Amino acid sequence: MIGLDPARTAVVAVDMHRGHLDPTVATLPLPAERCAPLIKRAAALFAELRARRVTIVHVVTEYRDAAEIAANPFWRAAHDDPGKARKGILGHNLAGSPGTEIIPELLEPRDIVIRSKRRYSVFTPTDLEFVLRRRLGVDTVILTGINTTTCVLCAAFEATNRDFRVVVATDAVDSMDGEDMHRFALRLVAAALGWPMTNDEIVRALE
Repeated sequence: MIGLDPARTAVVAVDMHRGHLDPTVATLPLPAERCAPLIKRAAALFAELRARRVTIVHVVTEYRDAAEIAANPFWRAAHDDPGKARKGILGHNLAGSPGTEIIPELLEPRDIVIRSKRRYSVFTPTDLEFVLRRRLGVDTVILTGINTTTCVLCAAFEATNRDFRVVVATDAVDSMDGEDMHRFALRLVAAALGWPMTNDEIVRALE
């Protein structure tokens, strides 16, 4: 198991907002029975990390309007396709909608929030890399959030390409694309990108 230096580590919490994790308002929901357990596990990890002065950086998808989403041809086609998990995507996380609110149990005032995410990438066109390198001075990221199969996996690839050390918190990620795809994404991470680790393994690594 790798060792982690709290002073050189930050969490990147990817799309841990109501648009995925609150079944009452979610537009692209994780299965309802998986939301509360995931939130509980993530909150427990965040508490342990904050106690060790590890900063939590929330990156939230937020669109100005539906046209901004529809500019992507696959998403435009998926919107009206009842066979696609992302059907209805043109109404997802529009600015000012409840879905853009971070899950309250996962947010504290000292956390950093970035709201300029428009696609699967947490780095483009956001200022996440600047925040990690210049403001926080970290070289290791612990990825949490939704979806393991898209935004979290994309973040792992892009962080690796930028020579960050990548940990994926297996207890604090999940996917609306199903368990098999979720597990396959974690296998891809382990094969080529970084270290999938449980909450307990992360805490031990920080000690």
